[in-house]
Amino acid sequence: MGRSWYVVLFSVFCGSVVVSHAGEVVEYADGDETLKGYLAVPADADGPLPGVLVVPEWWGLNDYARMRADMLAEAGFVAFAPDMYGEGVTTTDPKQAGEWAGACYGDQQLWRRRATAGLKTLASRPEVDGGRVAAIGFCFGGSTAMQLAYAGADLDAVVSFHGGLEPADDGEAEAVRPELLVLHGGADPLVPAEKAAAFVAPLKDAGVTMTFVEFAGAKHAFSNPAADSYGLPPVGYDARAAEQSWSMCVATLERVLAK
Repeated sequence: MGRSWYVVLFSVFCGSVVVSHAGEVVEYADGDETLKGYLAVPADADGPLPGVLVVPEWWGLNDYARMRADMLAEAGFVAFAPDMYGEGVTTTDPKQAGEWAGACYGDQQLWRRRATAGLKTLASRPEVDGGRVAAIGFCFGGSTAMQLAYAGADLDAVVSFHGGLEPADDGEAEAVRPELLVLHGGADPLVPAEKAAAFVAPLKDAGVTMTFVEFAGAKHAFSNPAADSYGLPPVGYDARAAEQSWSMCVATLERVLAK
């Protein structure tokens, strides 16, 4: 199948979904570091199912990441939200979150290794068909999912929700194997147009199959119903962008992982 490129523009606004947490904490490790991820499995699971890694925002593995994992389980996927920081820590303090995420941004080897540990944990689960695996992520998590793609991870799809859109290092765009769905806020001051263009260019030149969706008027973290409570001017919830982006994500996962 040939690779393809699409750009889709939306003007959007609408509602949210709340799912009770019914999954389990799974301990795993990155070297000597104990990690505590969250696993959500469909209640009627029958045989190995496609798996989806759900990488949290920079706050850590909080209720929002668990909610999205639960929603994927409701849609028929085995979802695993990895612990990127260790011991399952979370925070609502942007300074602390920035320090934790900054440790990853400043050490690409650590960042990719920690993400890979989560991916391997998901793929090795008996409930998961290791040949049908995708990764999605939100903000820092979207950037993390892209790091897996740049590293040549064996993934069928990557979905980035309002990620940082860090461009590939030299030559890494050619290593990208999964189909990409990039969901971006058109009014995201943390990722202005020139940064988005720098992200897109090498992937387009490499012929990566990608759909880039820009939601006009949506800020950073537009998919998170709690975004407005953070009191951070660059972020804000956009109900319609949240609803439409999630629908696009699930449709992409259903199509790509149906093989």
